[in-house]
Amino acid sequence: MLPEPFYALREHLAIELPGARAVFTTRRGGFSRGPYTSLNLGRATDDDPEAVLRNRALLEAELGVPLRFVRQVHGTTVLRRGVSDPDPPRAGAEAEPADPASPPNVVLPVADGQVTSLRGVGLAALVADCLPIALADGGTVAMLHAGWRGLAAGVVGEGVRTVCRLDGGDPVTPSPPLTAAIGPGAGGCCYEVGEEVHEAFAGQPAEVHRGRRLDLKAIARHELHKAGVAEVHDVGLCTICGDGSLFYSHRRDRGVTGRQVGVAWLS
Repeated sequence: MLPEPFYALREHLAIELPGARAVFTTRRGGFSRGPYTSLNLGRATDDDPEAVLRNRALLEAELGVPLRFVRQVHGTTVLRRGVSDPDPPRAGAEAEPADPASPPNVVLPVADGQVTSLRGVGLAALVADCLPIALADGGTVAMLHAGWRGLAAGVVGEGVRTVCRLDGGDPVTPSPPLTAAIGPGAGGCCYEVGEEVHEAFAGQPAEVHRGRRLDLKAIARHELHKAGVAEVHDVGLCTICGDGSLFYSHRRDRGVTGRQVGVAWLS
């Protein structure tokens, strides 16, 4: 049972945000095999590249929007997708530079977030334990990729500021108010880290530290509220201990796994 206002959309999870929709995919319904079964959307894996292209094309057809990807590096850069951008290519035309099947002239921009006020552009974040975080305020939408490094470096705050700058609003008190949705990711129930990672979040509330475990979702909620986000929804699903037929998990599967995505677009 999904917490409201999340709902099932075919094999995936969805939520309506102000002026936008966010979808968090599961691993079901695709063409990949083996440890990547079946809707693996990450090309920088050892999966069959053709299967990944078919999976991406299938998702585009299901959602009705072209997908935009970036090269994620666990940083804080948030890319603005503006009117000067070229028309979004089909899903198979973009690929991470690490993918040997990539066309030599295709290089993805390096970023860990995307923001746009253009309609019909699906901003995608690839994840397999990191958090996909959608933001929307009625006229602008964002999708962020937030692992522990990105959270510690401030990707959430940068995402909120980029939305506000694109809107021409106040990044201190966002107006119109922002709503956020946190998709499936590593939960505080399972995510064990070393002391150096706990130290990176020494300024966070004590409840984010649970012995050796760290609650990334609680950190994300705290950062979102600190940045002025008015409403935060968390789907509350852990990719590590949750249903293995639903989500890929880098931690659970010891690195041999696929990627699901968070996608957000203006509806």
